[in-house]
Parts: sequence; structure tokens; C-alpha cells
Amino acid sequence: MKILNLTLLMAIAWSMLHCSNSSQITSRPMESTAVNVSNKTSFYDFTVNSLSGDPVSLAQYRGKKIIVLNVASRCGYTPQYAQWEQFYRENKDQVVVLGFPCNDFMGQEPGSAADIAEFCQKNYGVTFPMFEKVHVKGKDKAPVYQWLTDPAQNGWNSQEPSWNFCKYLINEKGELTHFFASKVTPSSEDFIQAMAAK
Repeated sequence: MKILNLTLLMAIAWSMLHCSNSSQITSRPMESTAVNVSNKTSFYDFTVNSLSGDPVSLAQYRGKKIIVLNVASRCGYTPQYAQWEQFYRENKDQVVVLGFPCNDFMGQEPGSAADIAEFCQKNYGVTFPMFEKVHVKGKDKAPVYQWLTDPAQNGWNSQEPSWNFCKYLINEKGELTHFFASKVTPSSEDFIQAMAAK
């Protein structure tokens, strides 16, 4: 038990140290400085599998702001599940939160889909849409994360998640507008300002 607790504490310390050195927010540049590409696509073009394995077209979220989170159950930022769930419940007429479990950072999401679903429901009462575990970086990066991190597809951003619970904000037209580091929560001033932007 002591070894497990020490491992968990080390993982939390590593995540806090790692993320303290990363930029908190990156936002879409003015149109005149954005990447001019002919193959820019929309977030709505993707279909992804839910945590239960059912295909979900992201086009169903058209007209809402979308927050994409890469989540993990054994991370120092895992308690953010509660904050994002509350935010989703309070704003779900205009906003949707999409959770993508990821095991890319120190193996902090090792569970199966069933394990993840049980953990999220039991500990945080998560009701926002959750999807199957994916890679958010590297050669096996999921297509939706390829889009989020490739300026040739999204028009401007190349920032990959630097740790668990990084956030991407997509506007009502399916355009990526902001990237937020792990520390940013729904109550962070930068996030509030981004949400208020038209």
C-alpha cells in the first residue's frame, strides 16, 4: 500500500511540475495570420466510438460550443471530472463536454472501457459524453486529435496535449478556437473569457 501511495504521489508531483512549465492558453490568431490551407476541415466531419462502442457523429453537436478533454482516472487532475460535470450540467443547452480517456501520460488511464465508465459514474457522476480510450499524441494519434493538432486541418493549432485534462474549445461552427493546459478549469478567467467570445 505504501508503494502504491508513493507511486501515486510521484505521478501527481510529476504532472504538476510538467504542467507548470506549459503555456496555459493558446488561441486562434487573427484571420490575417491564420494558416491558409485548402484542406481545412470541420470538427463535425468525424465519427468516433462512445465508451460503450457505439459510433457517434460529432455533427450532432453542431450549434453548441464544445470542450474536448483528454481524461485519466489516476492523475493529479482527475478531480476536475467534478468541475467539468458541474459545468456541463449547468450549461448543456449551449455547451457539450466530450471526454476522451487516454493512457499516454505515465499510464494514468490503464482501465478498460467498463472500468472507466464505472469509475466516472461512481466517483463523479459523469453524464457528459465519454468516448473510447485513444492516443492523443504520437504515431497512433486518433483522427480527431490529429485534426485538433494539425494546422493544415484545423487552420492554426499545432499544440498537442502536454498532460491529462488539456482542453480544446470548438465554437458553434465547428472551428477550433482555443487550447487550454491541464490547470485551466471552468472557473479560470481565460476560459470564461473564451466562452464569452462570439
